[in-house]
Amino acid sequence: MNVPAIEAQLLTKEYKSGRGCRDVSITVEKGEAFGFLGPNGAGKSTFVKMLAGLIRPTSGSAALFGHPIRTIAAKSKIGYLPELYRYQEWLTGEEVVRLHARLCGIGKSEADIRIPELLKEVGIGQRGRDRVKHYSKGMQQRLGLACALVNDPELVFLDEPSSALDPIGRMEVRSILEKLKQRGITIFLNSHLLEDVEVLCDRMALLNNGEILRHGKVTEILNKRTSWHFKVGGYSPFLLSWLMEHTGLQIRQAVEDADHAEGAIVIPSTVEGSTVWLEAEVESEEQVGWLNTLIIEQGMTLYEVARKKERLEEWFLDAVSGLSHRGEQD
Repeated sequence: MNVPAIEAQLLTKEYKSGRGCRDVSITVEKGEAFGFLGPNGAGKSTFVKMLAGLIRPTSGSAALFGHPIRTIAAKSKIGYLPELYRYQEWLTGEEVVRLHARLCGIGKSEADIRIPELLKEVGIGQRGRDRVKHYSKGMQQRLGLACALVNDPELVFLDEPSSALDPIGRMEVRSILEKLKQRGITIFLNSHLLEDVEVLCDRMALLNNGEILRHGKVTEILNKRTSWHFKVGGYSPFLLSWLMEHTGLQIRQAVEDADHAEGAIVIPSTVEGSTVWLEAEVESEEQVGWLNTLIIEQGMTLYEVARKKERLEEWFLDAVSGLSHRGEQD
């Protein structure tokens, strides 16, 4: 029997303030990377803390690898990096990880081998001998990641693991997570950095005001749209209307990301012979080839053709557009 890494049924945590989450049901398979998204105050951290056994649910149930949450059997299989962490600033980084190793019941001989490897893996290395008070916030976050991995968990809960890191640091942490995934470790990633979820995760769910709003496979969401961009030289203003009439497809003049700032207003070109981008909604790649042929047959130059994916940010904003959000101020 294949037991899921995480199985939550109608998991609920109610607070007098109205925060928390309600009737959240998800299943995460072993070895899967699962992204948990949502605006600030959506209830993401509350849900993770329930799964990690740190707070007691108001109702509902959940199990990790078939073991009920809050049991020793469940907790022994997980690593957890909280969003808000505090480490003893008078200890060295190595001593902090060693303390967590002892709390996990790891013997000294095993810890002596494992801890230097972990510190190197997360990018701390020899600075593990420095006291935590000399660490930047990013270094402390790397230290937290080492603590989360010290017991060689089967499942890691990561609550905003890259939030304090610069772009290079985020790339390094992403590389670490990809290696964990390759080793078959299940990853539950709670993050507002959509790029991390987009690159790493297999599936994801979007939480808003404590309830699941949308969920699905990342690949299906990113490939939802079938828009294609065509960079056309020697453009004639009459081409657009002719193409739509001849093909029956929805085609418009588009914005080239490299040439225009985000949010810029682009006035359709009416200059004969100019170079423009066209965007077409198609049903198949055969129609893309058809459009290529038609454009060239009209005596114009086709410089570039590329499929436009729906980025995760667009999907996220579309999902929460017009909805209320509790936010951090509530």
